[in-house]
Amino acid sequence: MITRKDVEYVAELARLEFSEEDKENFTKTLNDILKYAEKLNEVDTEEVPPTAHILSVKNVFREDRVRPSMDRDKILQNAPDSDKGCFRVPRVIE
Repeated sequence: MITRKDVEYVAELARLEFSEEDKENFTKTLNDILKYAEKLNEVDTEEVPPTAHILSVKNVFREDRVRPSMDRDKILQNAPDSDKGCFRVPRVIE
């Protein structure tokens, strides 16, 4: 069971400020969620296989094919700056 003190503790950890009314609402709501989860434990799932997804999903991506890539020199023509066949960008770490 979640107490008001639990809600205040987690709010302090998260650096959140709640009104007294919000604390009461969170306490009630969290306890309602726990009660619902306990109800789910009553359901017989003995014959239900574990699933990762509710629908049977198969890979919908296209097959990988080896294809020639674009010419490096042609790509680097649009680069503001390049060095040794690579894009050169400003340093972002000091």
